[in-house]
Parts: sequence; structure tokens; C-alpha cells
Amino acid sequence: MVFAAKVNAPDYAPKDKHPMIFRTFDSLQSGEIMELTNDHDPRPLQYQFMMERGEEFTWEYLEEGPEVWRVAIGKK
Repeated sequence: MVFAAKVNAPDYAPKDKHPMIFRTFDSLQSGEIMELTNDHDPRPLQYQFMMERGEEFTWEYLEEGPEVWRVAIGKK
């Protein structure tokens, strides 16, 4: 899997994480995928994507803890 962008969420202050992830997602072209790495399950972020981006994205867990979670988020 080739990623057009990568975001390591622990690198950002809590208030900046979701805005940075959404900015990165919004910069993707249709068909591109970004990799999100986090130190906890980003399930709340997935729900936020469902609310704010509807059917525009795909979500695939690549690694599910217990210390590292990696998700491939694609733009349809």
C-alpha cells in the first residue's frame, strides 16, 4: 500500500490532532490513501469522519494496538 501522506498523531497537541488529520485528508486526491498512526484506538475519529465526510472516505485498520494503531484512510 502506497501512502500519499502520513500523520503521526502523537506528534501534535491534543487540540491540533483532528484538524491536522482532516487537513491532510482534504489535501488528498481521489483514490489516494493516508496513513494515520496513533497511540490509542482512533474510533472517535472514525465517527467524526462519518459525520463530517460521509461516504467520502474508506477506513482500514492496519495495526490494532495495544501500543500502536495504524489506519489507512482513503479518499473516494
